[in-house]
Amino acid sequence: MSVESQTEPKQISRGILTICAGVAFLVLNDAIAKVLTDRYDPIQIIFLRNLIAVPMIASAVVLLRGTHALRTRHLGLHAARGLLMLIGAYLYFTSLSFMPLAEATALIFSAPIFITALSVPLLGEAVGWRRWGAVILGFIGVLIVVQPGAAGFQPAALLPVGAAFLYSLFMITARWIGPGEGIWTMMLFVVLFPLIYAAPFALAVWVPVQADDLWLFIAIAIFGSLGITLIGQAFRLAPAAVVAPFDYTALVWAAALGWLIWGDLLAFWTIVGALIIVASGIIIVLREAAASQ
Repeated sequence: MSVESQTEPKQISRGILTICAGVAFLVLNDAIAKVLTDRYDPIQIIFLRNLIAVPMIASAVVLLRGTHALRTRHLGLHAARGLLMLIGAYLYFTSLSFMPLAEATALIFSAPIFITALSVPLLGEAVGWRRWGAVILGFIGVLIVVQPGAAGFQPAALLPVGAAFLYSLFMITARWIGPGEGIWTMMLFVVLFPLIYAAPFALAVWVPVQADDLWLFIAIAIFGSLGITLIGQAFRLAPAAVVAPFDYTALVWAAALGWLIWGDLLAFWTIVGALIIVASGIIIVLREAAASQ
């Protein structure tokens, strides 16, 4: 009997709705970041977002799990993962100041491709020919979106690809922490270490925050925290093979917000490349689900 058949339909529906809500919040987070990049350096945006998010998440950890949940036996690993998160977020937010939101979102979805490829040397996992085929397919999709060598090539398109690579390392290193550490504890260190690392750089490029922008920084902290939390909860409610493909609803939100706010229309080849990346990611998820049964 499959995992899906053992899960109640209502619980599966809640899982799907939860991940769709989480994805929507993350895209809103990205859209606000794109707005803020017109006036602030990405490192200052990351610093202020995390400065607001850390006390919010720390309070939630204490209320839900108690003060003992603030302790960890993997401080060094959390510190390394925080650095990966900071650099990845910086690359991605920087790309948003040069690229349409939907195009940057499509390229960040190359992360599952990197995760599959890196799981072999870093985790010692066996990857079959079908998943390697999906990896190759996904990279073809990335090349179609980036279009290296073409007249319309933007060097900035490499930034979200670099962010996706760092995010894949971030996700893989989570496997080294083990199941004994709660999701809330991990979330706290995900925002705490980037805050510490970003502080000196943010002060070096500091621009006084306009009063009208303060609510945007509060919103980005809330939306980002909610998005990550809801997506994590979705994977607890329903099987990964069911909910993971709905992660790609981010492309719909990103395209809609890009059109509404900036009047961006996706180019034909960007749509083609994005669809190939989505197909690759879904194949990888389904193959991993089949391999785990």
